[in-house]
Parts: sequence; structure tokens; C-alpha cells
Amino acid sequence: MDTYIFLQHYWWLIISFLASSLVFLLFVQGGQGLIYTIGRTEAERNVIANVLGRKWEITFTTLVTFGGAFFASFPLFYSTSFGGAFYVWMLILFVFVLQAVSYEYRRKPNNFLGERTYNAFLLINGIARTFLLGVAVGTFFTGAQFTVATSNLTNLGGSVTISQWTTPWCGLDALADYRNISLGLAVLFLSRVLGLQFFMNSVNDHTIFTRSRKHILYNAVPFLVFFLLFVVSILLSNGFAVDPDSGTVYMEKYKYAKNLADMPVVLILFLVGVLAVAAGIANDLFKNNGKGFWYTGTGAILTVLALMLTAGYNNTAYYPSVSDLQSSLTIYNSSSSKFTLTVMSWVSLLIPVVIWYI
Repeated sequence: MDTYIFLQHYWWLIISFLASSLVFLLFVQGGQGLIYTIGRTEAERNVIANVLGRKWEITFTTLVTFGGAFFASFPLFYSTSFGGAFYVWMLILFVFVLQAVSYEYRRKPNNFLGERTYNAFLLINGIARTFLLGVAVGTFFTGAQFTVATSNLTNLGGSVTISQWTTPWCGLDALADYRNISLGLAVLFLSRVLGLQFFMNSVNDHTIFTRSRKHILYNAVPFLVFFLLFVVSILLSNGFAVDPDSGTVYMEKYKYAKNLADMPVVLILFLVGVLAVAAGIANDLFKNNGKGFWYTGTGAILTVLALMLTAGYNNTAYYPSVSDLQSSLTIYNSSSSKFTLTVMSWVSLLIPVVIWYI
């Protein structure tokens, strides 16, 4: 295999792993969305906020690492999505700010907003952020409204516009596709399940443990419904294929189902991940050991990793354009130069150090 192609695949694998890790770490947001459901008293809410407050920076560090890696390895996606779908990304960043401020000030004496306001901020972050992230990831399969003109890179005079969004909604148009909404809701309810399991695993309080166990079923059922709706609809729909010789993007029937069939390792990852999530949920529904968090978390990482690889590997456009098929982004036409990817590959050897730090 050509070295450059190998590097492009390698960095999509890194991006996919960071994305899957981020989804797992959304248990912090999921727990925040349950602060009033599980915490019925002020003391219980303080326990929940304290145990989550010691973990929220892990999610932040992973998010920053994910964004930085994406910017360095596939800069055209970064400029197209973050520059075009800015309404969605600005909302995600805004609710993140609410989270950071809340953990800093909710227990400060004489804060002028009051503890209840900061609890509400945590609740908003726990619901809106997870849902919007799921919707954004859904566009990797359903496409977005943008065009790309790489020829503008040669324009040395005046401002240079490479990517343009073709609707005034700037990313909110993703909410018009039920598949994006279903993935957003699936991520939301998965984060809540993980949050409940985290409480069972980490909080030494019988009342919180019992209440969390009870609500796992209430959140696991809608998660399974929306996740299956998304997966089945994607596997049965047309996908965005790429001709490896010409780079032409075209629609192919059952593309994502074929990707799983053509990549048995990815298919195994997906199936093992789904089974692990189911096993984790079943464990905490029928046992009192609170260990399901690790099964569900591992399963979530493997499942999302498989989905991300399905979206980018096997000659597939990972960020399709429904406005202009040939503007669709692939790991080939949106990556950094060979030199940049090579240097970054050496830097990536420090990832275990970053994981240890986190």
C-alpha cells in the first residue's frame, strides 16, 4: 500500500478512536441530565455534582484532542463543518461553557445566580450537548448542505472561500433528517444509561444506587429503539461511494451494509460492541454489583469505532455533500500533506501519554 494512503487510513483510525472515546465519556453529560431525577434532595444533588465534577475535565480534554487531531489531519473537514455548520457547533460550545461555569460557581457562597440556576445549566448541557453531537455525527452518513471549491486555493488576491454552506440554516438543516435525529436521541439516552451505571459503580449511597438501577430500563428502551432505527435505516439506504481511480463520488445501494461485509474485522467490532452494551445493561438490571458500566462503556467505544470506520473506509465519502456530490469529503481529498501526516504519526506515539494524563 502507498505510504500516503496508509497514513490517511491511520489517521482516520485515530480520529475514529477519539470519537468513540468521547461518546463513552459523555456519561458525565448523561449524569448531569439526571441531576433532578436521581437527586431528589439537595444533599443527593450535591453528591451527584461532586462525583461528576471530578470527571468532566476528562471529556473536555478528549474533545480538545479530537478537535485538534481532526484539524491537523483532515483540515478541509474542519473548515467545512466548523465554518459552515457553525450554528450547531456554537450551540455545542455554548452549553459546554454553561457546564464549566456551573462546576466552578454552583457551590460558591453568595453567587448571584443561585445553585438552582447552575443545576439547570448542568441539566441543559446534559441533554442538549449529547443530542447535538449525535446529530452532527449522523451527517457523516446522511450528508450535509455544502459545496467545496478547492480551485480557490490558487486565488492569491483578496479573501479565499473554499467551502460554502448552501442553506441559511448553517447546520441546523441536519434536524430535517429523521436519521440524524434518531442518532442524536440514541446518543442522548446512551449517555443517560452510562450516567446511571456510573452512579451505581461510583456512588456509595443505597438510595441513589436503587433509584439509578430503576431508571436504567426507562432509558435503555428508547436508546435501543432509536439506535436500531438509525442502524437499520443506514444499512438499507444508499451510501456515498468513491471511485478509487478517478475520485468520483456516486450513490451506491446498500453501501454501508456492503462496507461491513467487505471489512469483517469492522463487522466483528460492531457486533461485539453491541453485545457488550446489551450485556452491560442486562448486568445492572438483574444484578446488584454495579459493574455494567464497564461493559456498556467498552461496547459503546467498539460500536462507535466500527461506525466511524464504516463511514470513512472502503472508498466511502465520510462527509458527503447532498448539494454537490463531487464536493463530498473523503480521507483522500481532505487530508493534510504526506509530510504533515508523517510528522503527526510520530507525534501520535505520545497518545498513550495523553491517555495516562487523562
